[in-house]
Amino acid sequence: MQEPEDSPRHWCYGCGDRNPEGLHIQFEVEGGRVTGRFTARQAHQGYPGLAHGGIAAAVLDEAMGWAMYAAGAWAMTARMEVKYRRPLPLGRPLTVTAEVLRERGRRLEAQAAIHTASGRLLAEAQGLFLRVPLPGKGGELDRFFLGEAAPR
Repeated sequence: MQEPEDSPRHWCYGCGDRNPEGLHIQFEVEGGRVTGRFTARQAHQGYPGLAHGGIAAAVLDEAMGWAMYAAGAWAMTARMEVKYRRPLPLGRPLTVTAEVLRERGRRLEAQAAIHTASGRLLAEAQGLFLRVPLPGKGGELDRFFLGEAAPR
């Protein structure tokens, strides 16, 4: 599906390609699992040479949001628990993966993890997401992000 030129997703802090301070995570969707690649930059620094802990949380949240998309759901974060295993280095390629674990009506549960290129676990999260009430808001989001390509 072709994304409209004026899609607001271009400015998303997590995955947008036009947000100069954003994370610029490039996601791939395979079935119900998403994989994203990114490199934390100096603008994301907390402790010298390391990304701020909030960056790890934002990456994990964004990946779980994409997992909602892969599951065919418009959903928003209700709760998220992050376990920080090791600091995120700046300037090194990192990978984040996520998937929906369970769907129960309006509630969806997901998990995500950030790894180094060599596979070392840096941070992981579990989250509870709530579906956006449909049909009004979900259709509005479809039109907002997908433009003319939105399902009717």
